[in-house]
Formats: sequence, C-alpha cells, structure tokens
Amino acid sequence: MLIRKLFRFENAHIVRNCSSDRCRRSIHGHSYQVEVLLEAHALDHGQMVYDFGLMKGDIRSLIDSFDHAVAFWDRDDPEYLDACRKFSARWIALPVSPSAEQFSRVFFALVDRVLALTDMANGEQDVRLHSVIVHETATGYAQCFREDIENPRMGELPLERIVFSDQVRAEWPDPDLWQRLLDGRRSRNPEVELQVR
Repeated sequence: MLIRKLFRFENAHIVRNCSSDRCRRSIHGHSYQVEVLLEAHALDHGQMVYDFGLMKGDIRSLIDSFDHAVAFWDRDDPEYLDACRKFSARWIALPVSPSAEQFSRVFFALVDRVLALTDMANGEQDVRLHSVIVHETATGYAQCFREDIENPRMGELPLERIVFSDQVRAEWPDPDLWQRLLDGRRSRNPEVELQVR
C-alpha cells in the first residue's frame, strides 16, 4: 500500500547549463509541491502505513528549510555564491544543480535518512520510501525512485556537502537536526497507549 503526504514551499534558484536561457542566466523562483510516497505491506496499531502526523517532524523541517530560501549549486560562480549568502539569510548549498530532478533526489535522500534513523514505536512494519515527486510548475514534475539515488549517471549526492544556512538551522525545532542525521544518531517515534486491542 502507498500513502502520500504533500508539502509546499517557495524557492529561488538558477539552473546552470540548462537549455532555457531564462533559467540558466537569471535567478527566479517557483512554488514547489513535494509529494512523499511511503509504502508498506502491513499496517500499524492505528491501521495506518505511517501516521501522517509523524511526517510533521524532521521530514517537514527539512523540506520547509527550502521555503523562502535560495538554493544553489556549490560549484557555481564564487561571486554568485557569495551574493546569495550575503543577501539571503535563508540559503541551502547543494552538491548538485537545484533542478526539479535533483531536488527530487535530494528530498529522497533526506527523507530516506530520517526514516532509516527512526525507531518505530506503534507497530509499523517494513515502512520505506517509495518515491518523491517534486512539482516545479503546474505542468512539470520530477519523480525520484531509490535506484536514482545511487545511479552514477545522475551525479554523486554526498549528503555531507549539503549546507543549511545559520538562519535555516535556527528555525528548526531541533537546531541539531542536520548534524544528528549526518552522525547517524537515531530518534524514536512516540510510544502509543493502545485504546483498542
């Protein structure tokens, strides 16, 4: 069974080396929609694949990091990178271009890391990330599957090269969130007292 949770954010970027002159030479923004699809072959004690409320924690914090921020490829022109850091309190440096395709890979890697480091506490079984869809416009989206993460033809995606600005990190409920995930420190979903057995 699949479940889907939708997230939204506003973000600015430049997509270097693309065919569209406007996109590769001018900073511009989009109203993004991110669909996170989880799958499982069993239900938890609440008869859910995964409680949607649990996705309002670390997963939402990471995706919301991109809201009202500028995302840039860390290999872009140093003057442009310096200007982004100087004139925007909210920015994210990525080891890949901030295209819809790479955003879908980045969000897949982030959500997958959160789930892998979460101890389930309400009978969840074999919950895994199925895919992530990033809608860049009303008519265009990119969808990432697990095999796209390790595909060398899509570029390396080292998580340790993702950098969130001080302002982004300060707005997280857990300012240590990113370091915790990089360090592989586990978290635990809340215990649930069963009301019906």
